[in-house]
Amino acid sequence: MIPTAMLDPTALDLVFRTARTYRAWDGRPVDDATLRELHELMKWGPTTGNSCPARFVFVKSAAAAPVTAIVAYDLAFYEMMPKLAPHTNARSWFADEPLESLRTTALRNGSLQGAYLVIAARALGLDCGPMSGFDNAKVDAEFFAGTTVRSNFLCNLGYGEPSKLHPRAPRLTFDEACRIS
Repeated sequence: MIPTAMLDPTALDLVFRTARTYRAWDGRPVDDATLRELHELMKWGPTTGNSCPARFVFVKSAAAAPVTAIVAYDLAFYEMMPKLAPHTNARSWFADEPLESLRTTALRNGSLQGAYLVIAARALGLDCGPMSGFDNAKVDAEFFAGTTVRSNFLCNLGYGEPSKLHPRAPRLTFDEACRIS
């Protein structure tokens, strides 16, 4: 049997067990090279047919966090399929689909890519504060007007201020969230 590679417990703690959602930051900036490295890591996560519909805008402003990533999805993601899946005509799988079907695929896979962004950010030593509950229409008008790109969620990125954290909230147990059939 070929052994399966695994992350060590320290790495698992960094990206999952001890990682927290931050809402306050220590003021250190996040440099562009780190954002590029972040993308270089997260882009390898799997999506349906390698569709990669997520699009990201990194907004630098001290108003909310050092960086706020707008995690968005492109409804015309299939236009990149000749590059992303050159071994087959994957564009044809999506090009004639109804808009709602395209939206479902783009939102689902763009959300996966947004989760990869959070994991990659944590792996690079950044803290994250993902959020919804914002005005998508205003964000889309400001950053994606005249395109097929739509916002999904925001994720603040930076170096968190641990003294501002609330006590860790519980999570569901296996039996509360899962079943094996």
